[in-house]
Amino acid sequence: MLSCNVIDMPPFHVMEILERAQELERAGRHIIHLEIGEPDLTTAPHICEAASEAMCAGETKYTHSQGIPQLRKAIADNYNRKFELDIDPGQIIVTSGTSPGLLLLFIALLEQGDEVIMSNPHYACYPNFVRAMQASPRFIYTKEEGGFILEPSEVCKAINSKTKAILVNSPCNPTGQVMTAKQLMELAVIAGDVPIISDEIYQGLVYEGEDHTILEYTDNAFVLNGFSKLYAMTGWRLGYLISPKQYVRTLQKIQQNFFISTNSFVQHAGVAALNGPQEQVLEMVRTYDKRRRYMLERIRKIGLNVRAEPMGAYYILADARQYGASSLELSWRILEEAGVAVTPGIDFGEGAEGYLRFSYANSIENIAEGMDRLEKYLNG
Repeated sequence: MLSCNVIDMPPFHVMEILERAQELERAGRHIIHLEIGEPDLTTAPHICEAASEAMCAGETKYTHSQGIPQLRKAIADNYNRKFELDIDPGQIIVTSGTSPGLLLLFIALLEQGDEVIMSNPHYACYPNFVRAMQASPRFIYTKEEGGFILEPSEVCKAINSKTKAILVNSPCNPTGQVMTAKQLMELAVIAGDVPIISDEIYQGLVYEGEDHTILEYTDNAFVLNGFSKLYAMTGWRLGYLISPKQYVRTLQKIQQNFFISTNSFVQHAGVAALNGPQEQVLEMVRTYDKRRRYMLERIRKIGLNVRAEPMGAYYILADARQYGASSLELSWRILEEAGVAVTPGIDFGEGAEGYLRFSYANSIENIAEGMDRLEKYLNG
């Protein structure tokens, strides 16, 4: 008998779209991938070399459960330098990607019947992490004209005795929106004693406005971040959690029991990523910005509506309701008939139903071909 925690868990539709696209490719079809949130660029050579050198030097054993000291210092230094903070390396727990970090947090914070406030639309997997702890997501339906941003005033109305955390994501998946300093500051004030969990995995990928962290405005916050997006290291599975000091020991014990430690040589690659040259990162940001502006123009010319322009990450969430009520059905038709893989909005909650998410983590040439196919299929 399966656990009730997983019986009703929905699939991650974008992964099923990807898997079907790969199946079509094996059968000889040419598919344009605009669905997956993965950089098309490769990991910088100096990062790969650091991992290889670490393996050859014997760095292939268990590490400290919080991560190697060099990496924790590099992470703390990066945040302190960028945002003028005073984070101690002891506040950091290195994880095998940000998802395990979120799991550690929810194991520590949640019990049956608790609630976590989050926006709708939201990253697809957030509610499933919460429900796995027999807790409940408390959705705040956000407005497209406001960029689907989680408004502090709405959060204030939603906080109650069951609220154990407020979850935010900026820059945001799936909308590409970035919360302003004012919004983060207001949220920190409204949250009060309720901790804020800030998913900052797309930090650094900001094209308009300023990059911020919730830690500029409150100490009562947990930050999730990692190397997957900014350093094109999705397959390396390297992330980290910055925690208030009073929670570190609890999180460390959970890490010891569930994951022991993160891969040792991968952690050395993380040190090289943070402390090494950043030219590839800067070029990546410039490249994504060009793609963002091009894709946004093409999407609007096709007739899909984007009321609030994305400012970060590498996604555009576009209103496609004029082509049918079911974003999942539309996504499958576009894949099978036009050979373009896109993500159905329903992956991100009912608040995004009827929308399609496009990723511009692909070349301009492929984006252009994808837009040509989409325009012909929808309007031809």
